[in-house]
Amino acid sequence: MRGAVAHDARFVGIYSGGAWIAQRLASMVPGEHPLGYIDVSFYRDDFARKGLKPEVKRTDLPFDVESATIILVDDVLYTGRSVRAAINELFDFGRPARIELAVLIDRGGRELPIEATYVGARLAVARDLSIVVSQADDGRLSLGAEPSGGDAQRA
Repeated sequence: MRGAVAHDARFVGIYSGGAWIAQRLASMVPGEHPLGYIDVSFYRDDFARKGLKPEVKRTDLPFDVESATIILVDDVLYTGRSVRAAINELFDFGRPARIELAVLIDRGGRELPIEATYVGARLAVARDLSIVVSQADDGRLSLGAEPSGGDAQRA
């Protein structure tokens, strides 16, 4: 980790993987951290090719984005396309003073020049596999790999 999270930073979890992680981080990091969620479905550059995912959720940012420090949270950073889409959507709500990225897993393989500020772990994974992160009812984290299958939301 490269330094401390700003005391008044706002956490924004990217659906589907980053929402629950953002919720957990906001409660664990000292300070007052408002929490929001963002769905990047309509902002993805593969939207026309892949179509709309069946579980589109509503973006919910119950705070002012303008001039705020935003910690964008996702489960797995891979190509960088979901992060790019999230940044595009954030700017529809205002111009943050700063956007930092927190990810649980950085698997490399970037297609865009995007780097996480905070990383839980870096893993080397074959391109034909997706990393699947889930949370059990008791809060425990589960990490696995499965064949990609072409799902753009998987990392």
